[in-house]
Amino acid sequence: MKDGFPTQDSQFNDLRFQLSEIPHRYGPNVHILSDPFLLSHLAQLCAEDTVQPIINELVTTLYSSLLKTIVNQEFPKRRAQIRTRMAALHPEGVFQGPIIDPSIPTVTVNLARAGTLPSHICYTALNYFMNPKIVRQDHISIGRTTDADEKVTGSQVSGHKIGGDVEGAIVIFPDPMGATGSTLAKALDLYKTRGKALKYISIHCIVTPEYLRTIKTLHPDLNVYAIRLDRGLSAPDVLNSIPGTHWDRERGLNDKHYIVPGGGGFGEIMNNAYI
Repeated sequence: MKDGFPTQDSQFNDLRFQLSEIPHRYGPNVHILSDPFLLSHLAQLCAEDTVQPIINELVTTLYSSLLKTIVNQEFPKRRAQIRTRMAALHPEGVFQGPIIDPSIPTVTVNLARAGTLPSHICYTALNYFMNPKIVRQDHISIGRTTDADEKVTGSQVSGHKIGGDVEGAIVIFPDPMGATGSTLAKALDLYKTRGKALKYISIHCIVTPEYLRTIKTLHPDLNVYAIRLDRGLSAPDVLNSIPGTHWDRERGLNDKHYIVPGGGGFGEIMNNAYI
């Protein structure tokens, strides 16, 4: 007993989370998960016959699981002393151990429209274990710009509601498809004028080598998490290599900058709006 509390259990002295990810050569800030559970759900999400209401249920499962992984790996922890309901009967009825530090400001960003449901899932979950007074959801209306050949030329912000600065905050971008990187790069440009965040994290279902190249070039501080890397248009020898070995030859986008094998337009199906 010390300071009215029991001695901390040694099992919590070196508690670590083990991230399961595939080997690659894209750099330390990129994490492509090795998770059969998530890969199985994502395969069903991308299947030709998956429509409403199943698609939203699958997205909910995927992002609930992804958020758990990201929080375990990236969020600061602190030691807590919390009285349990047994404390009235036993002085040892106090939990002493690590918890996620709830005092860190946290922002989840809705990149409309495919990012709307994923952001809402993350925002709702964060409010349960972080201090809800400093958890925020922002909204950005942003879309691809294309040329006459329907190739992506960049992204355009048509409006946003950003509820404050991001000083010392963890800023999360739950964006299902990391295709060209232009949308997320534009959003990061916007946030980096609003204070120095503790860290930026993007959470994706699928990313391409082209997306990773853009992001690593423009925003190397971004921590990228994805369930799957799609490089299906690469040559056979590239597909037989560790991802990132022949980064300049890896290809996951077709001529109109859609992901292959990919899953088609998530935003269209999630919203039943094919425009």
